[in-house]
Amino acid sequence: MNSGSIMIVGVGGQGSLLASRILGTLLLEEGYDVKVSEVHGMSQRGGSVVTYVKYGDRVYSPIITKGEADCIVSFELLEAARWLPSLKAGGTIITNTQQIDPMPVVNGVAQYPADILSKLEAHGAQVHALDCLSLAEEAGSAKATNVVLLGRLSTLWTYPEEKWMQALERCVPERFLEINRRAFALGRNK
Repeated sequence: MNSGSIMIVGVGGQGSLLASRILGTLLLEEGYDVKVSEVHGMSQRGGSVVTYVKYGDRVYSPIITKGEADCIVSFELLEAARWLPSLKAGGTIITNTQQIDPMPVVNGVAQYPADILSKLEAHGAQVHALDCLSLAEEAGSAKATNVVLLGRLSTLWTYPEEKWMQALERCVPERFLEINRRAFALGRNK
């Protein structure tokens, strides 16, 4: 059985916790031992939020240390850069191209770093960058950005799309399912 470590990173309120729940549900259904750990920085103030998802035959700790993550799923460009040291050599980053200014930038004390995508690629990461916010809005809600990212993640694995849909249906309230199905399809097919 395969094993892996995935970090889901973003800014408070972007839906990283739901994304980790959907991913964890999929992996449990596939027969893995799964551990999920949520670390909520200053999420109420737009601070960094990270979720660890580890899976395999036997997982003893959900924590992902420096250089251990197979994949980083990032809701925002600067968060992808912030967590880059956690990525394995040759690992994959799936990132939304959206930029959310952190407090030092908002207060005029710092500038948002330029050319983050090039820096991620220069590090040796396999980078999948897409405008997930626009795709989520196309699906019907900006809040579906998280599911657009999962749609892109699904293209890297061999799990059939119907397995992802089953996990989505278990985790998303019925009234939001259709929007999230569309968001998943847009992320998967872009």
